[in-house]
Amino acid sequence: MSESTGRPLGRRTFVLGGAAAAGTVALAGPPATSASAAGFGWSDDGSHYVVDTGANLVFKVSKTNGDLTSLVYRGTEYQGYGGKNSHVESGLGTSTVTIAQSGPTILVSVTYGTLKHYYAARSGENNIYLWTNKADSSVTATRYIVRVRAGLFLNDEPDSYTYAPTVVESADIFRKSDGQTRAKHYSRLRVMDYDYIGWTTGSVGLWIVRSNHEKASGGPFYRSLLRHQSADGGGLYEILYYGENQTEAERFGLQGPYVIAFTDGGAPSSALYPGTLTTSWADSLGISGYVPASGRGRVAGVGITGRDTAYAYTVGLANSAAQYWGSARSSDGWFSVAGVLPGTYTLTVFKGELAVHTSSVTVTAGATTTLNTLAIPASNDPSNASAIWRINNWDGTPGGFKNAELMTYAHPSDVRASSWTGNVVVGSGTETSSFPCYLWKDVNSGIVVYFKLTAAQAAAAHTLRIGVTTAYANGRPQVVVNDTWTSAVPSAPAQPGTRSLTVGSYRGNNHTFTYSVPASAWLTDTSAYNTLKIYVASGSGTTSFLSAGTSVDAIDLLA
Repeated sequence: MSESTGRPLGRRTFVLGGAAAAGTVALAGPPATSASAAGFGWSDDGSHYVVDTGANLVFKVSKTNGDLTSLVYRGTEYQGYGGKNSHVESGLGTSTVTIAQSGPTILVSVTYGTLKHYYAARSGENNIYLWTNKADSSVTATRYIVRVRAGLFLNDEPDSYTYAPTVVESADIFRKSDGQTRAKHYSRLRVMDYDYIGWTTGSVGLWIVRSNHEKASGGPFYRSLLRHQSADGGGLYEILYYGENQTEAERFGLQGPYVIAFTDGGAPSSALYPGTLTTSWADSLGISGYVPASGRGRVAGVGITGRDTAYAYTVGLANSAAQYWGSARSSDGWFSVAGVLPGTYTLTVFKGELAVHTSSVTVTAGATTTLNTLAIPASNDPSNASAIWRINNWDGTPGGFKNAELMTYAHPSDVRASSWTGNVVVGSGTETSSFPCYLWKDVNSGIVVYFKLTAAQAAAAHTLRIGVTTAYANGRPQVVVNDTWTSAVPSAPAQPGTRSLTVGSYRGNNHTFTYSVPASAWLTDTSAYNTLKIYVASGSGTTSFLSAGTSVDAIDLLA
């Protein structure tokens, strides 16, 4: 999100450690020929399969449980902190682990109950390709974590540094002595904002390149933990399913490939990025659930009309089995989403993060489904409604409101946060920046908005709208106008049941609350300010920033 506007930016990469050395990329995808690099091969030391990529990378996989127990690049061991290995979730139990070589590819296969996990190495590459197939809920497997020894990389992006003296919340959010907060949750990034995450010294880079997340959940705007550092080392994550502030059910099936990539300090090769990576070499490896490019289809749209060109638009595809997304071209709304598994999907067009169009589309293997121009009806974008006043614009995010940018990488109690209280005056020019992005029952419930009406406006009833992006503990707004008219407590919409506002995420289910305010509620003195008090109603939650709360998208009074 932009610090100046609070609006989400486009795709970003995320780097921890020293600045990346421009142009110093050590790998560029598979070699041009299938000839094996010198030293390429594998051995069995009794406890591990030892794989040498024939470049500068040697790694070991436990024959007992499939853990990655050693990760040696250019003679330096990178694996391990706190006595822990790199592995699926927090490690699998006793598993069946096998290895096979097919020309320039070595595949290690791990089976643990119904879960299957794979490591692949290619001759001459400093990469490890990983797939994880979680077939059902019988195994808890929601992530792969690469655990990296302490002292190898600097921590130039400190928000996820998890070692600090004071626990703020749930033993996973901490406060430093200077009042700044730290947590592994604080990534700043939505899934669509990054292709890879990792660290670099300037001469060595260690990265995880994410998968396309087709079997993950939450859509393109979902945020989850990506990396963390502590006094005893660091972790890089590929999240297969994350329950925190999750809006969708878990999807099952093969996820990947995601890639552990070493470089000489630069970014990982763009040939490894989601949507770019070609793995035809894996087509015949027998990976459970693997679907080659020939078994996938594509959706392409010639354009989208009715857009507000001040905003980025995203097109998402989702059903119970898979999810995909792509950006719409700013000039005309053209879009293309490739590599889609066959099936019927709900297609959603998002203005920012606000759904403004939905339809159905069917994808066929080996074919492109071409869509005519999608027209967004004016009524689907709440910004098009005529308003007497509006605080913020409708885009499905709290961007632009006070503290909105900070809340993607800090706890609300952080010393860097501006006061969560304070009144708001419509027409002041600061009504958006002075309105808090989040409201809590125990923190700032009852915030006051001051506004004036003309005589004609005061003589009529009006609809007040408050848009929210998520809620914690069923927090929802109840309003009081001029201390004389009080709305009913609205029903709580479906929202995630976990923490959200304190762990760097405002992304839940967008919902608009409407209140029909009678003319009798307004002041007839046109020189006087009307008051709107917004309270948070809920019997749930605890205290302070874990009391019932909600994130705000926009507020307006319709003409």
